[in-house]
Amino acid sequence: MKLTPVIEKYVLHWGEMGTRWGVNRSVAQIHSLLYLAARPMPADEIAETLGIARSNVSTSLRELQSWGLVRLLHIKGDRRDHFEALGDPWETCFAIAENRKRRELDPTLTVLRECVLECADDRETPAETIQRIQATTVFLEKLMAWYEQVSRLPRPVLVALVELGAKVEQLLKLVR
Repeated sequence: MKLTPVIEKYVLHWGEMGTRWGVNRSVAQIHSLLYLAARPMPADEIAETLGIARSNVSTSLRELQSWGLVRLLHIKGDRRDHFEALGDPWETCFAIAENRKRRELDPTLTVLRECVLECADDRETPAETIQRIQATTVFLEKLMAWYEQVSRLPRPVLVALVELGAKVEQLLKLVR
């Protein structure tokens, strides 16, 4: 695949953004390259296009597959494995959100709930600290419940909700 100046700019920026989001630069660059590619790509072509070591590409592809962002394909007449990214930004966003929820928020909520239970018998922790732990737990539970509801919305409803933005406040005032 030939990197045009626009594709190169996109891929390099996506790699920089990936590092800010806690994702390895190579992983983010490979994901963006596959997202922009007009066809599935084999690992050796990805390595050559991005100037990344083949071993790094293999490791990055496994990570992207574990997140559900890239899938393995076989092309008739070609013995190599080919890879393609999800082509829909909405699907990509929800795949990332679901994985981050599972890997980060679910364990955090478990620990917060344990802390709340342990606070019942805790005489050493200040009451204000206990209230903050409880408030954080309630906040995260509400956020997770909201996410579960939103993630089940049909795409047209979700798009309309996003397009509404702050106008939703006006709608809520009408309902009250």
